[in-house]
Amino acid sequence: MPAISGRSGGELSPGSEGRLETLVRELARLAAEAAPGANAHDGVLLDLEVNGIRCLLMRSPPAQEQAVAWLSPREREIARMIARGYANKMIAAVLDISTHTVNTYVRRLFAKLAVSSRAAMVARLHDLSLFGTCSDDSSGSGRRSAQVASAG
Repeated sequence: MPAISGRSGGELSPGSEGRLETLVRELARLAAEAAPGANAHDGVLLDLEVNGIRCLLMRSPPAQEQAVAWLSPREREIARMIARGYANKMIAAVLDISTHTVNTYVRRLFAKLAVSSRAAMVARLHDLSLFGTCSDDSSGSGRRSAQVASAG
């Protein structure tokens, strides 16, 4: 099972993270059993206050929804161009941005998708079906890139 992710307002004592994870998993199970369809529209399983601390237990959206939410429109555009085989220099020329900016977007894509190569990034995005959400070349970027290539 994957580890619990999130943030806490204070330091956890050594060894308490495992116990906390066990408790949260048990809470999630009990909350789902107690009210199987409750708050299904917003993913909230449990919302209560204990000793002045709000405890909110939510169901995560599916991985594809998370990935779409993580990637900005520009990141998706650059990812599509990388998948088509564009080099960073060509992406910069087509989008009229600096190569440094493209490099920054690529680094952010790698970090968000937990990959270390362009091929792995494209494979991950394909697995998440993110390339099917946009038309193949409706932006006209292919025509513009041909103009840029022939002018250079």
